[in-house]
Amino acid sequence: MSELTKSKKTDLTAAFIEQSGLLAKQNIHDPQVSLRQAAIDSFSSQGLPTNKTEAYKYTPITRQLEKHFSPLDMVTSSPELNAGLEEQIRNILLDVEANQLVFVNGHFMEDLSFIISPQEEISIMPLQDAFDQKKDVIEAYYGKQADVKSDPFIAINTAIANQGVFLHVPKRKVVEKPVLVYFFSDANEGNTAAHPRNLYVVEENAQVQVAESFYTFGNASSFNNTVTEIVLKEAAQMHYCKYQNESEQAYHTGTTQLIQNLNSHFHGINVSLKGSMIRNNVNAVLDAEHCETHLYGLYMLDGNTHVDNHTSVDHKKPNAFSNELYKGIMDDQSKGVFNGKIFVRPNAQKTNAFQSNANILLTNEASIDTKPQLEIWADDVKCSHGATTGQLDSEKMFYLQTRGLSKIQARAVLLKAFAGDVIQHIKIDALREAIEQVISKRLEKEL
Repeated sequence: MSELTKSKKTDLTAAFIEQSGLLAKQNIHDPQVSLRQAAIDSFSSQGLPTNKTEAYKYTPITRQLEKHFSPLDMVTSSPELNAGLEEQIRNILLDVEANQLVFVNGHFMEDLSFIISPQEEISIMPLQDAFDQKKDVIEAYYGKQADVKSDPFIAINTAIANQGVFLHVPKRKVVEKPVLVYFFSDANEGNTAAHPRNLYVVEENAQVQVAESFYTFGNASSFNNTVTEIVLKEAAQMHYCKYQNESEQAYHTGTTQLIQNLNSHFHGINVSLKGSMIRNNVNAVLDAEHCETHLYGLYMLDGNTHVDNHTSVDHKKPNAFSNELYKGIMDDQSKGVFNGKIFVRPNAQKTNAFQSNANILLTNEASIDTKPQLEIWADDVKCSHGATTGQLDSEKMFYLQTRGLSKIQARAVLLKAFAGDVIQHIKIDALREAIEQVISKRLEKEL
């Protein structure tokens, strides 16, 4: 019996290290062995972030994890898919013709998943299967984008993860049906943790739409620590959406790591509507000319929800374009954090890069810490950034009230329009409509 199972007093850092070591000793696939060990070593030197860690100074995620989870909670166990849980899941799944992969507590649920696109158009499978069936792609790209030294939660994920989604689109293929990935946390019987790892590779002149959705069932605490690596080759196009509507006891750390090649286009949308504490990292590397990157984000918070969005757009080559728009609506005692960085390297002349963060505070108790940043080492560029924080426009409120709307109805109309600037960019119609319904129901509760 390991020390981890003997005592709950073991701190979380030691628990993660021990769990990683146990996995490293198991009969795992060869491509992971050295990568897991490097991640273990990196996390051992970093540890979990503290209040002195600059990147997490506004988000005390370690303190919350230590408060709500024991080391035993971090050992992922297989869920029991009973009839009640299955019915809850089916009620959430979108009724749309799409490729669908379902995970519960990080484990693939084959009975709830299906692939409808032809194999010559796209390869989709659980990541674990890809280590056997797609060794060439795994060896070329897995673990090459997300740096274990850059963030301790990436290191944890790399060391522990063994389930997630593998997606590979061959050259010149247009995937007609979207890919919908669902991550459910079952916290009905107690605390749960999962560390999903996803790898999406889109080859030259190929196109695909992908959406990741996160939900939690039950009243216990859940922890999701995800890493998604995305590789876009020459002239590839991808529409990507990450949607979080978890529980008031849900904790989430996630990294989306993107690298783009010549003439590639990426449209990414991140929507966070519910959770106790959420940290989203989105890192885009424009590593060739004529890349185009669009990043959109919406965080609509209430209660004591805390959402921290950290974005990085790294222009390494000339003649590329990026546009970033993140919006926040904060009610009750909620807190938002936005830290957006744009890097323009010395070789990246003729770069166009724009970033905007707009926030609405609905109460005096709600707050936002926003820090847009530009670091430019080239002289022939067009770059701008900015942030605004305020309340709803009183003149617009007055105008709507003169047209017969109550004060609360007028507020709902304005907030829907504010959020719509982001939501409209979701290309999967069924998902966009589902998110719009969630937002409308939340606003209608106050009518």
